[in-house]
Amino acid sequence: MTAIAATGQTTDTASFEYEKKGRWLTQWEPDNPKFWESGGEKTAKKNLWFSVFAENLGFSVWVLFGSIVTAMGAAGFTFLDGLGKGNPTAVANALLLTSVPTLVGATLRIPYTFAVPKFGGRAFTAFSAGMLLFPTLGLAYFVNQPGTPMWVFLLLAALAGVGGGNFSSSMANISFFFPEGKKGAALGINAAGGNLGVAQTQLAAPLLITLGTHLLAKDAAGYRFGLTLAILVWVPFILIAAFGALRYMDSITSAKADGKSYKLALTNPHTWIMSFLYIGTFGSFIGFSFAFPTLIKANFPHLTQIGWISTVGNLAFLGALVGSFSRPVGGWISDKVGGARITVMVFTGMAVAVALIMTALSMKSFPLYLAAFLLLFVLTGVGNGSTYRMIPSIFGATAKKYAAEHGMQLTEAQASARRQAGAAIGVIGAVGAFGGFILQQALRLSNINFGSMAPAFWAYAVAFVVMAGVTWWCYLRTSFATDKVPSLAYANV
Repeated sequence: MTAIAATGQTTDTASFEYEKKGRWLTQWEPDNPKFWESGGEKTAKKNLWFSVFAENLGFSVWVLFGSIVTAMGAAGFTFLDGLGKGNPTAVANALLLTSVPTLVGATLRIPYTFAVPKFGGRAFTAFSAGMLLFPTLGLAYFVNQPGTPMWVFLLLAALAGVGGGNFSSSMANISFFFPEGKKGAALGINAAGGNLGVAQTQLAAPLLITLGTHLLAKDAAGYRFGLTLAILVWVPFILIAAFGALRYMDSITSAKADGKSYKLALTNPHTWIMSFLYIGTFGSFIGFSFAFPTLIKANFPHLTQIGWISTVGNLAFLGALVGSFSRPVGGWISDKVGGARITVMVFTGMAVAVALIMTALSMKSFPLYLAAFLLLFVLTGVGNGSTYRMIPSIFGATAKKYAAEHGMQLTEAQASARRQAGAAIGVIGAVGAFGGFILQQALRLSNINFGSMAPAFWAYAVAFVVMAGVTWWCYLRTSFATDKVPSLAYANV
């Protein structure tokens, strides 16, 4: 393919020429219909699919510890021995190992957001994919050393966190390729494709661990072999993703960082309100996704005696699966009735789902427990879509009001709002991911201090009710008490 020469003039066709150093597109005009139809769309979609593939693997490695900790006790690692019998120390250690990647991934989302404008989408996608080799190869080595202390696995868990940062760089990169009218769908596909990485790991890893015990024996050596298979299976795909990004993806020279927009977004109260709400939706999705295999094994250890689910993680993948597929549904419904209305209903439903989970535990009913958790996951996915739908609407409505009050050109205000919304999405995504770490730590501390996770679950239910109230208060009321955070009910947020 050829690319556009840097003439500085608007072009109607997409017959390009790249810069000599790397695959940098020197001019990119997705909002020009003729440009888009004559090759721009094909190039954008090509970059989208390679981005989805790399981001999907990032999520797969990010959540890997959530699937392998359930088998590490049987593989000879004493700090996780007794997990299947509800040993409080083993449960606490497992939740610590699964929460560390969440923390690191959330932290990396901030610098990863700025990396694409600086290094280019092509180079950084290849780099971020290649980084996944460190935790996978390191894990493959140390799971075969049963005397390895827990702190080594904590370091490896931190390395696995690099997969969580990929989301921000991937979303930032793809946002530059598509026109305004198609950005939502493209970002939805990109996000859902990444989220599915959680489900595929939670399905594949337990099956491969079980395969290892069948090929060798159901003893410590067999479990170590199974763990090795479950880890190394991702290495060929990582190599393909890194090579594919270098060979086929592009970077856009005009995709430059906008420092002013980030400063404005950080001082805008709506950024922090939406960050709080995203903790409840995405934080719950990723936090429960990481913890779900451990929760099943700790609360229903007898399931390990049932043949086809001898490795109980085979069921844990269902949560991330339904949560991933429901995310674009949430965005689609929100387009029809407004994101804030859907978000209020989501948080209310999540509180009900938690109550059902606690009822299932008191009844010792695994079918009800699984059904309640799947309902919770579906709602987190819908909420992820509805909250992301709210962000551009909020900044757009704010810009419209600001332009009217200050005599500013509406087009200029809307352009600024789009830049601020893009910056806010990076911040909100990072803060939301921190919610996954907070959730898992709350489970761990509740189990240590109270001998039960029930206090943490009830705290979540209260938090979800509060979040529903905040959404209504800020975005659905007909009036609001302060001018600093204006009511946006009129904007169908």
